[in-house]
Amino acid sequence: MNDAQFHLVVNHLPIITPTIGFVIMLGGFISGSEAVKRTAYFIFVLTALFAIPAMATGEGAEEIVEHLGADHHLIHEHEEKAETLAMLCYILGGLSLAGLWASFKNKSFGKGIAIVALLFSGVVGYFGYETGHTGGEISHPEIRADFKAEEHEDHDHH
Repeated sequence: MNDAQFHLVVNHLPIITPTIGFVIMLGGFISGSEAVKRTAYFIFVLTALFAIPAMATGEGAEEIVEHLGADHHLIHEHEEKAETLAMLCYILGGLSLAGLWASFKNKSFGKGIAIVALLFSGVVGYFGYETGHTGGEISHPEIRADFKAEEHEDHDHH
């Protein structure tokens, strides 16, 4: 498996898991369950860990798709978004470790950390969307804003 293939396997995880964690954390607030909130924290920690291989395989994937003729501007834009997302994932993971500690120690500020984690995971989810979309644009011209279907039609099948 080359870096591009591995990148495609692992890059979806830090994009999807903040939203999954958001929904679970929201469920923890609605149900009043500290165990459900802890589950969300665990997912947020996994989000940070998933960002590591996604970032580690990005450069190798970049080299491969550039050799295939991918637009360097699109790759650069994706790389910038991915770096921001990774940093936000790492912050969310650290915040979640603090939240887990506060939850298990029954600290009074634990609810505040949970609220911040919930809101921040929404921000991370948005940046995940942005990163995924710019990554998709590299190999999928049909999702680009400037896509014109008539320019890409296969005229042999008319």
